[in-house]
Amino acid sequence: MTVRLDHLEVFALVVRTGGFRAAAAERGVSSSVISQTIRALEQALGLRLLNRTTRSMALTEAGERLLERLRPALDDIRSALVDLDRLRELPSGTLRINAPGPAVDHILCPLAFAFMNDHPAVKVELVSDAAIVDIVEQGFDAGVRFGQQLQQDMIAVPLGRPLRYAIVASPNYLRERGWPNVPSDLIGHNCIRRRYPGGALAAWAFEKGSESLEITPDGRLTLSSAHQELQAAIAGQGIAHVFEDYARAHIADGSLVEVLADWSPRLPSWFLYYPNKRHSSAAMQAFIDFVRRSSR
Repeated sequence: MTVRLDHLEVFALVVRTGGFRAAAAERGVSSSVISQTIRALEQALGLRLLNRTTRSMALTEAGERLLERLRPALDDIRSALVDLDRLRELPSGTLRINAPGPAVDHILCPLAFAFMNDHPAVKVELVSDAAIVDIVEQGFDAGVRFGQQLQQDMIAVPLGRPLRYAIVASPNYLRERGWPNVPSDLIGHNCIRRRYPGGALAAWAFEKGSESLEITPDGRLTLSSAHQELQAAIAGQGIAHVFEDYARAHIADGSLVEVLADWSPRLPSWFLYYPNKRHSSAAMQAFIDFVRRSSR
């Protein structure tokens, strides 16, 4: 037995409005369409639901029993649809974003804090992850990466200003070990290395005019985050290679000194990206609009 939900809705409508003609008017269809729908429902159930003549209509026992069970179920469905309408109109629910640590620390956290102040019904979950992940498969609403790392079927919104790496060390370290003036001077220095989650060591890229080069640093200490590298550099353990945003305050207070500044290349900004689909949640759409306004 295959019974269509819309046929059940028409049956309840006919009873509520008191006849085929009134139900047809509310639906915006002809009375014959309503009659055919009720007939198809009765055939599917194998039971007569309505006793009808040219002048009157009455529920059969089967019709009464069905309606008794059907009304609360239809009310629940209508309530669920109303809730969805509210969700579409009022930003609420949880917004999950996957992003590398630097983007979370310096871009997403300030944005999320301000966004949540404006939208108290929205929860935000920021997941720091340097690996490239399938955000749809992993249940994220959006991700943050560089432009060249984005999938083709994603919509991307620029996030923040262009980036720059800073090569930094403590004043005491530089007094003891000397100041590097060109990238090749890093040979023999204790460079604080970073290992990515996949196991590879981060390379250090340099650029000046038409000259560019990349080195894999050597050193006694290998870490896995910019925060750890900064701690090590401040403690005099070597030279660190971090995004400028991490080091700016420490350079300003004198606990770190930037070296090889004229060799530091500029990188494109981060991008917030999300699936190219029509029906984003109200929370996601509100966040996208907030990001666009913030970048003006």
